[in-house]
Amino acid sequence: MAEVTLIGAGLAGSEAALQLAARGVQVRLLEQKPERRTPAQSSDHLCELVCSNSFRGAHLTNAVGLLKEEMRRLGSQVMQAAELCRVPAGGALAVDRERFAAEMTRRLNAEPNIQIITGEVSSLPSERPLVVATGPLTGDALAASLEARLGEGSLAYYDAIAPIVSADSIDWDRVFIASRWDKGETEEERRAYVNCPMDREQYERFVAEIQAARKVEPRAFEQARYFEGCLPVEVMAERGVRTLAFGPMKPAGLTDPRTGRWPYAVVQLRREDEAGTAYNLVGFQSRMAWPEQERIFRTIPGLEQAEFLRLGAVHRNTFLCAPRLLDETMQLRAEPGLYFAGQITGTEGYVEGAAGGWLVAHFIAERLAGREPRLPPDTTAHAALLRQLSRHPEDYQPSNITFSHFAPFEGVDARGRKLRKRDRYQAMADRALADLAPFAEEVAP
Repeated sequence: MAEVTLIGAGLAGSEAALQLAARGVQVRLLEQKPERRTPAQSSDHLCELVCSNSFRGAHLTNAVGLLKEEMRRLGSQVMQAAELCRVPAGGALAVDRERFAAEMTRRLNAEPNIQIITGEVSSLPSERPLVVATGPLTGDALAASLEARLGEGSLAYYDAIAPIVSADSIDWDRVFIASRWDKGETEEERRAYVNCPMDREQYERFVAEIQAARKVEPRAFEQARYFEGCLPVEVMAERGVRTLAFGPMKPAGLTDPRTGRWPYAVVQLRREDEAGTAYNLVGFQSRMAWPEQERIFRTIPGLEQAEFLRLGAVHRNTFLCAPRLLDETMQLRAEPGLYFAGQITGTEGYVEGAAGGWLVAHFIAERLAGREPRLPPDTTAHAALLRQLSRHPEDYQPSNITFSHFAPFEGVDARGRKLRKRDRYQAMADRALADLAPFAEEVAP
């Protein structure tokens, strides 16, 4: 029986291992837990979600929503586990992170074709096929081994984690419950978001405190290179007083029932677990020193007595220049049989990482069966994910999936007029799912 070695049991590695096993392939899954954790991890469970508990938007007019639907139709086990562990989050898919990691760990342990071998991997094993899915916090020793193998340095930037507060410590008289634009959700769905309103004076004072706060700076020899979609709150504040009000503190669509108006600015809290015992501060990833975070975030209305279950932290994200190094099947051009998947390839986001795991498993299984791998239809979100890995080799940066990664689409309505954005995205989603159907029927296990 064919055997594949895979390093890393995060989202990409776990999805890849389970997909290969379902296709009858023996998998040696090398994972450093429980002997060692990265600075961002706090559990011994596999497939731990370390930043947010949200898999982001669920609607098909959202690129990541379409990607999730394609993953469901392709038999993604990450999506199956996410649905089992879902918690209310308005128009997003969010999970109870502890339940999710426990469910993924259970699935991996229950699969007879997967052998989990614990311990830190410091250099690339010689076995092929080999998949490296070590994520954004690839260990220093393994990163050095990769650097020597690739003949050039990996790129690095810094990602930041948002704080979590205990629900019991929120002053519920000072906040209000609402989802943006009140899109007709149930009361339970609306309760997924708690809003802390600020007037102009409170907001400007809050921004000034963030700007003046003591920061945890990167070491002198490290270059902090942030992902634009996950900037630390203080980096946004440094760009101008109004930046946060047009970013994570945007009040649009959030009507305070006590005033009948939108606040000047708002801090949104999103439910962290199914029971609603904890909430995370949406968009408030931070590299401020922890005492500063506690002091400043307790000036937010409703959080004066906040109990912080987790404070913000900064961690390194290492990724390859995929356009220069990888072929269209996520295989190292210079070394056939060596594959990369997940955030180490420069994809950004839980969903994108897991989808990369599915793709690499599919490509390897096809080659093990003696076939040249079939690529997903060009109109699909999975093809868009691969397209992103091939673009801008001169200045490659991590990215979430967006409709800009998709094949061109020039849709018109019945009168021959160009479709509005939302209608165009819906048409692109309909096209993608129609084109995916025969591919899914052929390749799903």
